Amino acid sequence: MPVVIRELVIRANVTENPQGESAFSSAESQSSKEEIIKECVEQVMEILKQKTER
Repeated sequence: MPVVIRELVIRANVTENPQGESAFSSAESQSSKEEIIKECVEQVMEILKQKTER
């Protein structure tokens, strides 16, 4: 019997720490943010694709 997940809840806490920014440059921070956003979009699109296939 297959298990069907009807709802997926994703929560994230994002905090900005001005003192911690010295460890990362703003360019690295921006590229990592873009990478995270890209991965999230890909996962959402995959979920939507699976949903329409049913």
